[in-house]
This record gives sequence, structure tokens and C-alpha cells, in this order.
Amino acid sequence: MKRILFLTLACSFVGSPAAVAEVTDEDFEQLRKQLVAVSLRLEELAAENAELRRAQDQAATAIADVETTVAGVRASEIAAAGDSWADRIKLDGDFRYRFDDIDAEGSDTRRRNRIRARANIKAEVADNIDVGFGLATGGSDPGSANQTLGGGGSSKGVVLNLAYVDWEASDGLHIYGGKFRNPLTKVGGQALMWDGDWTPEGLAVQYKRDWYFVNAIGNYLESDSRSSSNNFSWGAQFGATGRFGDVKLTGGLGYYSIKTAGESTTFGDPTDPGDYFGNTAVEASGLPCGTTADTTCVYLYDYLLAQVFAEASFEIGDWPAKVFVDYVKNSDASVDDTGVTLGASIGQARDRGQMQFTYYYADKEADSTLGLLTDSDFGGGGTDNKGHWLQFNYSVNRSWTIGAQYFINETDLTSGARSDYNRLMIDTQWKWK
Repeated sequence: MKRILFLTLACSFVGSPAAVAEVTDEDFEQLRKQLVAVSLRLEELAAENAELRRAQDQAATAIADVETTVAGVRASEIAAAGDSWADRIKLDGDFRYRFDDIDAEGSDTRRRNRIRARANIKAEVADNIDVGFGLATGGSDPGSANQTLGGGGSSKGVVLNLAYVDWEASDGLHIYGGKFRNPLTKVGGQALMWDGDWTPEGLAVQYKRDWYFVNAIGNYLESDSRSSSNNFSWGAQFGATGRFGDVKLTGGLGYYSIKTAGESTTFGDPTDPGDYFGNTAVEASGLPCGTTADTTCVYLYDYLLAQVFAEASFEIGDWPAKVFVDYVKNSDASVDDTGVTLGASIGQARDRGQMQFTYYYADKEADSTLGLLTDSDFGGGGTDNKGHWLQFNYSVNRSWTIGAQYFINETDLTSGARSDYNRLMIDTQWKWK
């Protein structure tokens, strides 16, 4: 550019004789300096222009990068939100088909086919709070979710089985409210005092540390003050675990206060002795319940229960095994006040091809525990029975188990008219989560 301007001006002066004659060396030098200055300025302007173009390109690139980043962040936030809800909600449930054969002395053999289905959902509504909800087949029976097939294919009942909040107040401390799974420890998985299908209603606390645990429960058998049998019961367990060589030991103590004396049953017909489930009930006159037709009865005793339980887990070769004992005594009853379960198991039925065998002997005297809440299958349900229970389970795969249970029991112990009670249950069950 500098050279072109200089040549153009030089040519114009050369082509004009008058101009050449009039221009001195001094003027020419001055002109040359001006041309050099103009040339330098033009180069500066060109450099500034190039710098502006580079800045514009960089700005455009930065804007494009920001837009890409924002779009990525939004997409990741949306994906994270979706993943968060998926992670916070958990589903589980099971379905069981059962063939049930009952041979009770003095009654015709009874055979029936039964189903049980349960579906549960749990949502993590905060970092330390879960809310759960569950439905199950069955009716109002607190100790059973079974439905008997029949009735011409009639629809079967589905009921609210769980509805609770689980607050982890601190590390290892859980507080439950509503209708929840039984939080009390059951050695050997076989509770002497509580049916496996029973879901308490009220409040509960579980606290577990490295070597000890505490369970407490406040349960409403009837919470409506308008009912003549409104009842709030409570109880607690304290236990510890430890290892001695290859043996893991678990043991503890429990106490429960269930005030029922002078109250009618909270489930069933208060005039029917059978709806006191083996517990001693009397009429207002003091006569045994059922002596007078259509007369309301009441429990004779409270159930102030002291419990001792223990379990030892070890291995026999490659087979896991355990032995367990559970003992309870009702301090309010004067007779027939003791219950005990003593049993053992070997194996497990969790993975494909695994097997488990379980046996226990139980003796539940009439007022040893509240009959309404104890096992609804052993001896036909309730207390005032004793005998043996055997179980075999085989795992087809992680979700499918088949098995059988056999009961060899005696019932009606306090009446003096003991009766044999034998029962076979064949189950196939699928679990999902």
C-alpha cells in the first residue's frame, strides 16, 4: 500500500514539468515523510481491523460454547431429575399359591386352595424420610392375608396392609408411624407371640448399634374412644449380638403391656368364645364365656408379658445353621401363663438349587400371650395348643420358592378334652423387587 501511493504521487510529479520545476528538495522530503506517516497509519488501521475480526470470532465461539453448555446442563438436570425419582421409589411384593389340608380330630378333613398377594411401594421423600404404602389380599383378619378360592370365581378382597412413615432420626435410629411391618426381633424367624402377617398400628422405634439393639412399639388394638374396648398396648426389647469363634449369638429380653382385663375382643364376635383365640374369657357373672347364649364376654386377664429369647448361628460344612429359643410368661395370669418355642434350621433357600429345613416345638398355654396376634396356622390359631412344626423349602431361582409345612399339634389343652390337629400346607411363592 505504501509503495503504490508513493509511485502514484511520483508519477504525477514526473508527468508535470511545471510541478517538477516548482518542487524543491525540501518539499520533496516533506512529501516523502507525509507519505511514510500515512503508510504507517494505514498499517495500524489494518492491524486494528484484524484484531477486531479476531475478537468477533472469539466472541462468537464463546457464545456458541455457552449455549452448548447451557443446553447440556439443562439436559443433565432433566435427566438427573428423572433418575432421582426413579431411584427414590422402590417396589416389592410377592404372590403365593397354597394347598391346605386340615385334619382336626372331631371334624371332617378340610382341603382348600388359597392365594396371597402383596404389593408395596416406598418413596424416599427426603434424605432421611421414607413413606410406604402396601396392599394385600385378605379381609379384616389381623393374622392372615390369605383368600380361599371358590365362590364361583367371585372377586377376592384387597385391603390396606401398610401405610407408614419411616424417619431415620439419626444413624441407626428409625421411628415409624402408621401401619407398618412388625419391627420386633423374631429369633429363628419364628415368632412365638406374633403372626408373620400381623402389621402393627401406632408407633415404633428401632435403634441398632454395632453390638446391641433396642426395639419399642406402641400399638392400638382399638384407637376409637367411642369403642368400649379401646386399647393401647406397648412393649420393648433390648438385645445384643456377638461372636464367639465361628458362632454368632443373639439374645435379649422383652416386656409388653397389653391391657385387656374386663374388655371384649377387638376382633370378632364378643359373645363367641372362639373369638378370644384360646385366651380365658368370662361373662359378667364370672361364668366361662359361652355359658349363656348371646352374652358379651370379656378377657379375664391382662397380658403383662416378660420375654427371653436367644439364637445361635453357625455353619455345618457349607450349610448355614441356627438354633433358637423364645420364652414368654404372663405375670397377670395365675395359671396357664407360660409359652415357649424351641427350634433349629439348616440350609437356606435364596439362590437356585438351595434348600432349607426348619423344625420347632411350641407350647402356648392359654394365657401365655394374646391369642389374637399369635400364629394363625399353628394349632388352628391362637393359644391353648402345643406340638411340632416342620418346614422344607427349595429355591427354584432367586425369586421362586416351593415348599411344604406340616403341623403335628394338640389343641384345647385347658379343657381336658385334648384334640389332635394335623395340617399340611404346600406352597409355591414368587417374590419381586
